[in-house]
Amino acid sequence: MRAVTLDSVPAAPAVAEIPTPRPEAGELLIKIAASSVNGFDAATAAGYLEGMMEHRYPLVLGKDFAGTVEALGEGVDSFAVGDAVFGVVMKPFLGTGSLAEYLTVPAASGIARIPADLDVRDAGALGLAGAAALDSVNALALATDETLLISGATGGVGALAVQLAAARGATVIATARPGAEAEFVSALTGATVHVVDYTNDLETQVREISPDGVDAILHLAGDGAQLTGLLRPGGRIASTLGLGQDAVERDDVTAHAVMADANPQTLSALAAEVAAGRLRVPVTTTYPVDQAADAFAAFGAGALGKLAVTF
Repeated sequence: MRAVTLDSVPAAPAVAEIPTPRPEAGELLIKIAASSVNGFDAATAAGYLEGMMEHRYPLVLGKDFAGTVEALGEGVDSFAVGDAVFGVVMKPFLGTGSLAEYLTVPAASGIARIPADLDVRDAGALGLAGAAALDSVNALALATDETLLISGATGGVGALAVQLAAARGATVIATARPGAEAEFVSALTGATVHVVDYTNDLETQVREISPDGVDAILHLAGDGAQLTGLLRPGGRIASTLGLGQDAVERDDVTAHAVMADANPQTLSALAAEVAAGRLRVPVTTTYPVDQAADAFAAFGAGALGKLAVTF
């Protein structure tokens, strides 16, 4: 099968032919239709995870997947051959990722069925970013009419979080440079989103909108500790970049370090929102698998939203 692989790290991803996997007991073999590029994949290729997780070579990249069940491992009765499914690879090692024509995954975790009204390309770009966005918004426990600053609103997680927070009635302040970035963020939801330019005086811009400080911050980019200065007393910050309470220099705010949990319940909830038209997967460009290296290059250059890879 064709797969996007690494023979070492750091290295540039390349498409190679490798053996097709077989499902073990409790696993599914998925024929992949779509995947996407995530920051996790870029970090793996850059060698940032070496020493943190086992690397098995040739290392197939990819976390998100969408496709159909091709075969069942022994003992699997929760899915049937032909089921349309999507999810996130949740293995304790790196090497058998989703940027491949076939993938084996446990039937009990990181997978859900694709609703009839969810496009398979969108499903293949939803799992990891969607779980991170939803878990972050939930960690902040936003109330209606609270103000949320999203630092890093132009990426996949941020673009989904803008929509989820606006749907809960929050006033969203999103960071984006003027021009294409600001236009992208403004088009994400019908609700009013205040866009601030993070390359200029961020504090002045934010306090013009929320003079007493914001109620909550979602930290997806930038200096999280510095951002906490924009919180009102009693405010909360959620970070996907590892910022925890010990890194916050204020004792009147609460910090939550968020690690996405792409469990079946979360995946199904996200899929239902997209299928109902209440949430849009922000895919901006789609690459055939043979152009996966171009997708990684575009991601590294700061492409907006999600970059899909199809098979």
